Parts: sequence; C-alpha cells; structure tokens
Amino acid sequence: MKAAVMREAHTPLAIEDVHIDEPGPREVLVKTSACGVCHSDLHFIEGLYPTQMPIVLGHEAAGVVEKVGSLVDYVKPGDHVITCLSAFCGTCEYCITGHLSLCTRIGLNRPDGSTPRLGTKDAPMHQFANLSAFAEKMLIHENALVKVDHDMPLDRAALIGCGVTTGVGAVQNTARIHAGETVAVIGCGGVGLSAINGAHIAGASKIIAIDLSGTKLNLAKEFGATDVVNPNDGDVAKQVRNLTGGEGVHHAFEAIGLKQTAEDAFRMIRPGGTATIVGMIPVGTKVELHGPEFLREKKMQGSNMGSNRFRIDMPRYVEFYKQGRLKLDEMISQRISLSDVNEAFEEMKRGDLARSVIVFD
Repeated sequence: MKAAVMREAHTPLAIEDVHIDEPGPREVLVKTSACGVCHSDLHFIEGLYPTQMPIVLGHEAAGVVEKVGSLVDYVKPGDHVITCLSAFCGTCEYCITGHLSLCTRIGLNRPDGSTPRLGTKDAPMHQFANLSAFAEKMLIHENALVKVDHDMPLDRAALIGCGVTTGVGAVQNTARIHAGETVAVIGCGGVGLSAINGAHIAGASKIIAIDLSGTKLNLAKEFGATDVVNPNDGDVAKQVRNLTGGEGVHHAFEAIGLKQTAEDAFRMIRPGGTATIVGMIPVGTKVELHGPEFLREKKMQGSNMGSNRFRIDMPRYVEFYKQGRLKLDEMISQRISLSDVNEAFEEMKRGDLARSVIVFD
C-alpha cells in the first residue's frame, strides 16, 4: 500500500510502498477513506515531540472495515468506522473509572518480537498513535475505532476522529461549561473552531474567538463566536476583559500549544474561572503564572483528546452533525490526495486554512 513515511524530522514525508500485515485476533484492517491533516502531526515533523522512526504519521481518520481478527465481534467487514488515537484497554484504573482518554494502553500493541503491523522489505515501520492513517489502509486494535451509520459522509466523519472530539470534548467533558457562561478560545484552527462550536451547542452566552488570521476569525463567527479578538490590536487579556465588563471569562481554552498563549488564557479568566490547555505545548517548555492569582480561585488544567469516551461521544457528534448543530462541512478547507500531504503542512504553517482532508480512492 502507499503511505506517507517520516524517516527524519524537519524533512518532507515520502510516499512509499509499505507492507501491512494480516489482522491478529483482536485487530481490524480498515481501508482508509479520508484523513485530516492535523497540527499534531506537524509537531512530530518539526521535532517538537520525539518519536521513533521511520514512522507512518496520520491519526484523524475514517474508513471501511475490510477484515477482522478471529476474536473481533464489535465490527464486521463493510462497517463504516471512525478511528481514535486514544484507544482503550478496558481494564486499567483509568478505564474502569471512566477516564478512557488516559488509558495506559496495555495490550493494545503487538508484543515485542512479534511480526510488526507495518514494514518494508528491509525493516519494520513504526505505527503512529496505534493508527498510522496517512496510508491507504490501517491495521489497528478493535478498541481504537467506533462504528458510524453508513449515511455519514466519511470525509466529514474523519474530522471527528481528532480535532472535533478534542475541541468539543474540552468544552463539554473537561471543562463542563454551563449554559450562560462566557468563553474565550485562543486559536481558530480545527480544534479551536470545534471548541467554539461546542461552546455554542452548550449554550455559552458569549464566545470570544482569538486569532491573528482575519480569515479564521470570520470563520469562527460561522461556528458560533459572538466576538473576535486579534492580538495585533493589543493585549489579548485586556481585550477580553473589555468585552466582559472588566471581569474576564468563565472559561478560556488554549488551542495552539504555546507558552505565551497558555499564560494569556490564565490571565483572561475571571475570579473562579478555569483555563483549559488543549494545545500541545512543546516538550521542555515551562509555563509561568502569577502566583497570587490562585488566591482568586483561578484554575488551570489540561485536556487530552477532549477527555473523551469516544464510543459514546463520537456517535453523538455524528448526530449533532446530522441535526445541523455540528459544523463539519465548513471546516474542510480543501480535499487533497496523499501525494499533496507536504503542501498541506506548508499551508497549515501559513495559517489561513481550517483543515485539509486527504481523500483516498
């Protein structure tokens, strides 16, 4: 099969022929229909997060089940599925207590010394996030996917596999915002737009979108933003306070992954408010906060993949889409082929696109 392979950081992905094995007892072979090009992948390409190489990247995907292992009874060939990087084991403490996104993932990979899921004629190929979706097929554990209805378009379903679940989930699962509360979202890429959409669905009274791109700020209004802030117009925390009667917001969501924007999120919340960090802050980066602010009962917390229980959450998001409440059509900036993946990352760096989606034949 064709796949986009990273052999070293800071270099373009190479489209190569990669061998994919047959499904093991609890594995599923999925024909990839679509895969979003997510900023998380770019973090690894740019070396901001370490990973083993060579590796096939990609993790925001949907497709059709082609084969199943002997012990799989959740799906069958022909089923339409969304994949999820936060696969769950179902037996660790986190899973048992309902925190599936924090699962230790014991037993979800093949044992050391066994035949790898991916490889070339010469060597094994590492699998990214148990998925490796920049490829024509995926071989994954059955607990890394969820069934969806056949009438759900798979190019839009793919977005639910990461960005939508991360953004909407951060708002509704991690922060658990209440109707009438005020929200600010820093960064209006796929995750940030999904957070805005999630806040709108949850009934937030004011949703402030923050981004340097005028194009993205206009798009944010379509997703539910009531106000927009451009950092070029001055201190973002001050602008947010001016829009909230001097108080600040109940909830701020950082969806970029930078030290400065994480600190800004904390500065713009009101007393008793919560800043939720959704973006992937680079390894080794320290975030500094003004200590006395904690006396005002301000809080900062992280969110991993929207604190999801994806087999519950993702079908709900599909229903939100069908009802016209979750905006997926508007998020897709362009549909591309696998061979265009490097250009998609370059356009991502330029900052005006919400999401590029790779569509497979």
